[in-house]
Parts: sequence; structure tokens; C-alpha cells
Amino acid sequence: MRWLGGVGVLLVLVSAAPAADEPGPTAVVERLNAALLGVLKQADSLGYAGRVTRLTPAVSEAYDVPFMAEKSLGQRWATLSPAQREHWVDLSRQFSVANYAANFDRDSGQRIELLGEEPASNDTAIVRTRINDPSGDPIEMTYRLHRTDAGWRIIDVYLKGTVSELALRRADYTSVLERQGFDALCTTMQTRIADLATERGKQSGR
Repeated sequence: MRWLGGVGVLLVLVSAAPAADEPGPTAVVERLNAALLGVLKQADSLGYAGRVTRLTPAVSEAYDVPFMAEKSLGQRWATLSPAQREHWVDLSRQFSVANYAANFDRDSGQRIELLGEEPASNDTAIVRTRINDPSGDPIEMTYRLHRTDAGWRIIDVYLKGTVSELALRRADYTSVLERQGFDALCTTMQTRIADLATERGKQSGR
């Protein structure tokens, strides 16, 4: 099983008071983990396309994809038209789902351990997890969440506990955007999504 970099950096908060029954940050991450492990157990029978179908709603419910899509382009977001912004949000969601579908492709008895939750800057929260894989070394994954009108949502993932996935994406995307323009960036993203599907399809014999 291979783990790819696949997600936002902190800054915008919603100040609405939480509902009494609103899932907290840890519960949001637990729900995502349950969906991931459920797909993992059926990875072979589902195939890549089936994993995409199962994971799309899970990613949409766990992540604040529009927020991350905006932050991944930095100041360049302001230069996009409403249609371009909508298209970029959709591509960002597809790419995040494709990363999960491509990497959660083989059940080798993986477990996801919750290590704890703590408050963080700008009214965000940190939830720390560890992926224990009998076939490899444990992987630390830390989630940052903020509260939206729909509840707590993930806005960044720190691989190995320190490397911001959103910061890496922003550096990559803005470089392409500045050099080649928005259409070229979208083409690059579509190619990466297609490559994830093709690579996993070949490896699984589909």
C-alpha cells in the first residue's frame, strides 16, 4: 500500500456557536477513518472506480473542500471568475478522492489509531492519528479542523505530523498558474487524477 501526499492552512473561522449534537473534531476524523477502513476491507472487490464512488461523500463531509481549494491558490484565487472557482473546487475534490481511492487499495490489516485532540491557533483544532500498517512503518497523520456552518471540517493534513499538505499544494499550483495560466493548471490536475486511476487499475489488473 502506497501513501501519497494528497490536502488547508488555517486562517478563516466561523464564529457560530456549536449545536448541542454537533460532532466535534475527533468525531469528524473518526467518521472519515471508519469510511476509509470500510473501503479498504473491500478494496479489491470495489476496484478503483468503486472506491471513488464510496469515498466521494466521505471526503465531502469531512473536508472543507471549497476553503482548501481557495487557499491552495493563494492570492491568485481573486483573479478567477465564479465559473473558474467552481471548476477548481470540483477538481480539488476529485483529486483528494482519487488520492484516497488510489492509496487505500490493499487490505493488509491496517488500523488507524486516534492519538488525541487539542485546541490550536485561530480557533482551529488539531486531531492526531497514526496509521499502523503491519506491512510497513507507522505513519503519523495530523488533521487541522475549523468550524463551518455545517460543523467541523478538515482544512489541512500534516503528513508525519509536520508537513502541511495544503502548503505543498499551494506552492505547486501557484507555480503552474503563474507560469502557464489557469487552463494549464486544470489540465495538469486532470492528468494527475487520470494517472492515479490508470496506475491503480494496472496494478490491480483492471
